Amino acid sequence: MLMVPLMFKHMKSRTTRARVERTSFAVRTMARDPRADILEPSPFYGSQQKIHRVHAGKTPSNSPINNFFRVMSQTQPTLHKGGVWHFSDEEKRHLLYATAAFTLALGFMSAGGLAGLSMNGTSNWIVQILLSMPIMLIAVGPAFVLHEIGHKIIAKKNGCWAEFRADPKGLQFGVLISLFLGVLFMAPGAVMVAGLVTRRQNGHIAIAGPMVNLGLFIIGIPLGALLFMLTNAQDYSTVGYLQDGVLVWQSMVYDVVLYWIGANLILGLFNMIPLGPLDGVKVKDWNSNVWWALFLVFLSPIVIYLMTPYSPMTLVIWLSNLV
Repeated sequence: MLMVPLMFKHMKSRTTRARVERTSFAVRTMARDPRADILEPSPFYGSQQKIHRVHAGKTPSNSPINNFFRVMSQTQPTLHKGGVWHFSDEEKRHLLYATAAFTLALGFMSAGGLAGLSMNGTSNWIVQILLSMPIMLIAVGPAFVLHEIGHKIIAKKNGCWAEFRADPKGLQFGVLISLFLGVLFMAPGAVMVAGLVTRRQNGHIAIAGPMVNLGLFIIGIPLGALLFMLTNAQDYSTVGYLQDGVLVWQSMVYDVVLYWIGANLILGLFNMIPLGPLDGVKVKDWNSNVWWALFLVFLSPIVIYLMTPYSPMTLVIWLSNLV
């Protein structure tokens, strides 16, 4: 007779212990993960974050070079409601500094890097950089800036948020490479896109940049021919910018046409390579036939130039001699 109450009491204690364990487990599972404080403060425990974001690297120095490249801040982007051609102040700063660093790197490349310094002397080297930078800005700047704007416009037409953001490390690396080696290899930045798009829309956004370069390349041929007809700049293709202290502006005009055509051709071809973050990956994923067609369009003039005595500049000069 005493066994039943004892058994019942034992079962009751097990039930109570199980209920307590379930309650404690529920409390643990419903508790806020402290890692969530990284993203936003808890609405239930005050506004003070328990976990704070810290930068793992060392605090950068206040040198002019670091200040130049540190303009690309990591502030949270503001989603604006402007039109297709809206550019935020942050985006304008990134475009400005990326273009400036890109132009400086092109100036170093034109002067032959540090090797040109030892060959031509300090004064001639500096003069070459200062004279070539405006040429590069006019000739190569649109190839870079309008390429990125092409991505931005098509992305916004497809309902996405899109703004250009420069890559500080890519700019620093490109400037240093052009300074020391006299060659240009730079990743200035890219248009950041946020939104839901189909594979087709993503392909359209990606192909917009190379298509801008193709358009600028085609426009450059008759435009260059017109400039040659007006200035006879083709006769100064092998002349330096300075001759006996006199500025040879016709030589500068020739280089503007040369770099305009070459930059758009090379930039378009490079971005159509289906590797890594380049545009060719997204275009080929959308439509391989379109990718092959555009890739061959960019590749053909380069192959012709390498294997024959003809080049796009040959066509420009031929057109300028028609009149």
